[in-house]
Amino acid sequence: MKLKDPYLEREAEKYDNPIPSREVILQLLTESTHPLDFPSLAAALGLYAEIDMDALRKRLRAMERDGQILFNRRRHYVPVARADLISGRVMGHPDGFGFLIPDDGSPDLFLHAKQMDSVMHGDRVLASVRGLDAKGRREGAVVEVLERATEQVVGRLLVESGIAFVVPDNKRLTQEILIPPDQLHEAKPGQIVVAAIIEHPTKRSRPIGKIVEVLGDHMAPGMEIDIAIRSHELPFEWPPAVTEEADRFGYEVPERTKQGREDLRDLPLVTIDGADAKDFDDAVFCSRKADHWRLLVAIADVSHYVKPGTALDKEATLRGTSVYFPGKVIPMLPEILSNGLCSLNPQVDRLCMLCEIRLDDEGNVLDYQFQQAVMNSAARLTYDQVAAMVVDHDAAIRKQYADLVPHLDSLYALYHTLSHARMERGTIDFETTETKIIFGEDRKIDAIEPSVRNDAHKIIEECMILANVCAARFLKEHEIPALHRVHAPPSTEKLEDLRAFLAGVGLSLGGGMEPEPADYARVLQQVQGRADFHLIQTVLLRSQSQAQYSPDAETGHFGLAHEDYAHFTSPIRRYPDLLVHRAIRHILTGGTAANFSYSLADMQALGEHCSMAERRADDASRDVTAWLKCEYMQEHVGDVFDGIVSAVTNFGLFVELSDIYVEGLVHVTALTNDYYRYDPVRQRLTGESSGRTFRLADSIRVKVARVDLDERKIDFILADGAEKTEKRSKAKLSKPSKSTKSSKKPLAAKKKR
Repeated sequence: MKLKDPYLEREAEKYDNPIPSREVILQLLTESTHPLDFPSLAAALGLYAEIDMDALRKRLRAMERDGQILFNRRRHYVPVARADLISGRVMGHPDGFGFLIPDDGSPDLFLHAKQMDSVMHGDRVLASVRGLDAKGRREGAVVEVLERATEQVVGRLLVESGIAFVVPDNKRLTQEILIPPDQLHEAKPGQIVVAAIIEHPTKRSRPIGKIVEVLGDHMAPGMEIDIAIRSHELPFEWPPAVTEEADRFGYEVPERTKQGREDLRDLPLVTIDGADAKDFDDAVFCSRKADHWRLLVAIADVSHYVKPGTALDKEATLRGTSVYFPGKVIPMLPEILSNGLCSLNPQVDRLCMLCEIRLDDEGNVLDYQFQQAVMNSAARLTYDQVAAMVVDHDAAIRKQYADLVPHLDSLYALYHTLSHARMERGTIDFETTETKIIFGEDRKIDAIEPSVRNDAHKIIEECMILANVCAARFLKEHEIPALHRVHAPPSTEKLEDLRAFLAGVGLSLGGGMEPEPADYARVLQQVQGRADFHLIQTVLLRSQSQAQYSPDAETGHFGLAHEDYAHFTSPIRRYPDLLVHRAIRHILTGGTAANFSYSLADMQALGEHCSMAERRADDASRDVTAWLKCEYMQEHVGDVFDGIVSAVTNFGLFVELSDIYVEGLVHVTALTNDYYRYDPVRQRLTGESSGRTFRLADSIRVKVARVDLDERKIDFILADGAEKTEKRSKAKLSKPSKSTKSSKKPLAAKKKR
């Protein structure tokens, strides 16, 4: 029964004492007519030496943790697929229930509140399907916890009837953490604390913890970030081994490492970023040839410095991504790399990974190639500078950068070609607004302003998308397991709801049950100029699935209308990009899938982890922004504002205030003049007697009724007939004192590509 292992060469490169790969073990268990115990499995694999048996035990435990196999009560190993169990990660809901997000991408499982008693948000579990609940959703039952995600909880310490407990700040963690008297460690009731979990919850007992840190008695400036970091368990301290390893690289690129690389130092590559950018991981150059465009996209060669298995790599894997808070960043890599050797700073030699692309006059890719290269950035330009040069034709700045202007003009001309191709391809372009928080003294918000995007932003976006497409095609062509940026088409359920809504406003979505991105784009084009444009766009946007990282190279990216898409352009701040670079380097040096350091199973696990890290970072950033916005609004209770209905639910209306982009809730109980019925298809609340209707994207006037900093919630009431106040406009808002987390993602949030 012993199977030949096609991955033997890969295993030999990774381990001094290689044993059969995960793929072979899974194949053996799947093809077996019955579950196998450890001795039988070892014998079937031809393993008898104690060193081999010990390695097999470790591999089997890792496969259990990753949800590939199950060790049942009879002490036999069973492939999870044959046990009719589903592995995945738990996503908790503030109301106590939860969902299992399956690893295989199948529809989520609803977890009743009772099923959540033994697990916490973020845990990886095995679950069985119990059937359908009253709403027609697949309902799951937790069979086994594979991995605990929560080791520490940050929250407020409370004492009631002599019993101490911590109420988690993260609202997805709905279980209070009991603190025994001897584990309080001088923490006082009401303080913000960090509690380490001593015992995880079971079906019969609540989690138990001990106080390990007191953050403070009140919200000092910047503490909202400390809370978010600990609440979402973001790695933020560098282990000594990581800093020692990073420091050994120094600040200059040694001459020996430049050898054997394509030399781009004579080409005027430039970086184009925001004025406040600290690291520069991409540079571009464009020229026009007789019958085609030549575009060079150079990306910092992080993979040269961060090698698999090193302390740097382990920490980067753990972090998964840099985390961006208002006014602060927790980087994925230490500053000596992220702002130094791996940053394409001007007038210094830097190692890079080059994607060279030739395009025809319609924006079609004629060919492309990847190379390891060395470059020297000619200039660090900002978006505003580039826009002034190529869009506004500002004579002074064009003279200042005279040597670069011809290439920047070519880049802008290519952008128009790519933009037209994007439109022809049917890319879905939603009109959204990003915001930035402007701080004054003591980290108090002075203003919340929209981020203005000019054509220079769009130039770089198109170049990066193009390089990402080429990277995905390159990996797919060589059949290398790697992480692709997957954006699946909308689910059947969401499509049915969307079609019902569109029918109610006299529209239809083409494409049957498998619409193309172009079908969405046509609807957006049809509604341009309509009074209900924002309503329709919002419903279209919310029908989209969430993008994630996966080794699945076939799904493609629905929103961008690309069959192939992988993140290649930001290895300083995203671990999936670093993995893509490693795969490309492996191909360039003659490697194949058989001797690559990563298997498909490895990439599946890394994709799931990186997707989780991305969600974790987004949640933490939203928490901080929500807190700051609540802080901003505390001094404006009673003030009247104009706003837009950003979400309609059966319990009320979420309203985003115009110009200041703060969101709050008008609870249905605050609509006191009538009984209102919720119509989920048409996204509206309608009064039974008055017939008054509140719809998504409606303009509305509200008064700030209450601000709850702990809950990150702002409550509004209708301000019908109320006099407008001078404080309504953003310019006249005075400085506040503490800010919101609404339970809905703001309408203005931009979808991740």
